[in-house]
Amino acid sequence: MARELFRFDGTASVGGFVPIDDRVMGGRSQSRLHHDPAGHAVFEGVVSLDAGGGFASLRAPVDALVDRQASGLLLELLGDGKRYKLGLRTDEGFDGLSYQAAMAPRPGAWTLLHLPWSAFAPTWRGRPVPGAPAFRPEALRQLGLLIGERQAGPFALGLRSIQLD
Repeated sequence: MARELFRFDGTASVGGFVPIDDRVMGGRSQSRLHHDPAGHAVFEGVVSLDAGGGFASLRAPVDALVDRQASGLLLELLGDGKRYKLGLRTDEGFDGLSYQAAMAPRPGAWTLLHLPWSAFAPTWRGRPVPGAPAFRPEALRQLGLLIGERQAGPFALGLRSIQLD
């Protein structure tokens, strides 16, 4: 049985997410997560390649304990034709090891996307970390969304929910 980590059906549902864009290193990209009156959230903004930039992201703490029996995450998404990454962290820190899985939800239609734990590869600032330990679901402390890969311009990813699967 799926258990929700995040449901984006009310204005308060987006409150815990904080943008962490390339501005932290002098770039000019910007993003936000806002509630759409239609009953979902939208991760939106603009990715700029100016000033050495090229990514926009946001992150929130995960308060729920993750059941070790879960096989991964189930996301309900509305794509815009761009590629994104879902990042998971096992600490409360700002910088450090992140486990990322790529996703390219179908544009223009709500889609259920299953990401098994095995899809999450260890990275540090977007680069692979060979030899890092495998992701442990029971250690999940933060969850984030990211757009990068030199996809300059506006973006908008709709989210209804993120659940354990």
